[in-house]
Amino acid sequence: MFDSPLIDSLLIRIFRFRTRGFLRMEEADGAVPAAPRDDGAYLYVHVPFCEVLCPFCSFHRVQHCHEQARRYFAALRREIQLYHAAGHKFSGVYFGGGTPTTEPEELAATIGLVRSLFGVREISVETNPKDLRPAVMTTLRDAGVTRLSVGVQSFDDQLLREMDRYEKYGSAEEIVAHLRAAAGLFPTLNVDLIFNQPHQSLASLERDLDIFESTGANQVSCYPLMTSPTVLRRMRDTMGAPDPRRLRTFYQAIQRRLQPAFAPTSAWCFTRRGGGGDEYIVAAENYVGVGSGAFSYLDGTLHATTFSLQSYERRIAQGLTGIVARHRLGAGDRMRYTLLVRMFGLGLDREWALQRHGRKFFRTLWGELRTLEVLGAARRDARGWRLTERGMYWLMLMMSEFFESVNEYRDAMRAHVHDEMEAAQRATTPSLAAAGELATPG
Repeated sequence: MFDSPLIDSLLIRIFRFRTRGFLRMEEADGAVPAAPRDDGAYLYVHVPFCEVLCPFCSFHRVQHCHEQARRYFAALRREIQLYHAAGHKFSGVYFGGGTPTTEPEELAATIGLVRSLFGVREISVETNPKDLRPAVMTTLRDAGVTRLSVGVQSFDDQLLREMDRYEKYGSAEEIVAHLRAAAGLFPTLNVDLIFNQPHQSLASLERDLDIFESTGANQVSCYPLMTSPTVLRRMRDTMGAPDPRRLRTFYQAIQRRLQPAFAPTSAWCFTRRGGGGDEYIVAAENYVGVGSGAFSYLDGTLHATTFSLQSYERRIAQGLTGIVARHRLGAGDRMRYTLLVRMFGLGLDREWALQRHGRKFFRTLWGELRTLEVLGAARRDARGWRLTERGMYWLMLMMSEFFESVNEYRDAMRAHVHDEMEAAQRATTPSLAAAGELATPG
């Protein structure tokens, strides 16, 4: 009765209404935010450079330029030192992008700085299949990387062509060979796959999962295709538009094919062995984002950094962080954000919530928690609430809805630096600019 498009649509509408105020940003002065009360915070480091600007991607990324990247990494390390001087402590670090491995030596130097300042235990790095080369892998392993996440997206050559990834990152056969060579080098080797691509069939998705299991990787993150209004318009001209009506069918196929060999560690991540989750927002209640286009969440306040690389370098040179906007969530919104993230991570512990929010947490969110129970999305036990397989689907929908609202914010921020980003891409790809084929970086 509850597994219907009508219920899905109703839950998403309620979710949008209840979280509508999450990203109402106001101007910030760029000072280092106060360190959170707990010592288990995570550090997120954003590296926006990519060799290929995929048409489906909504993240903040720009065309790779070696000299610009070297300056950017130097600024990153100075910003990280600002947080250390202000007393911040981190238990883990996540390097995302973009593609952090476009500059392996700069990346290794930055990892070394983070390890020396904070003694982090977990080091996660995103990369692409092309960078699974022996020299890069050795550099990352020696730097102490514990989790390597490879943006494969699909093992279907036709879909790779549609995503403009086939020529640059190789065929499915080549990607599989690279993954098999990297398997076992790191405690966790993760493969990112995107489902509900416009021309993806159920058979293609199931084949992707079968191929993944043959690579030796021990973790897979299966993301629904998430867009923004700008990216969706661009996709319609190249890839087509995704069909949300297929989401449940695709997601249930993922659950069916991966379990029980791979156990869920979040609503869209499945692990066979090893550690390291796919989302730093689940790993820690508080996180600091450094770099251009990064977000932080510290004791109930969201912070966003500038999307202008030029402005970012200037601000760091002046002793400021990259933060240009912030929003202090109200008490109710802080609790709803906590519930979203905890349940996406498969469960909410009652004592954990009591320690952080008190009994008001359960009075405020009684309706949400009861709804999860009635719908069969969560079961209550002695410790708290545990997400069911049915609930995993709905939490996947809610988290993708949250990230799409973040993507809308990214669209607005990119609009402010459109000229700078377009000029940078012209400088690195003059032939495309001359041909009139430039698309604003996502």
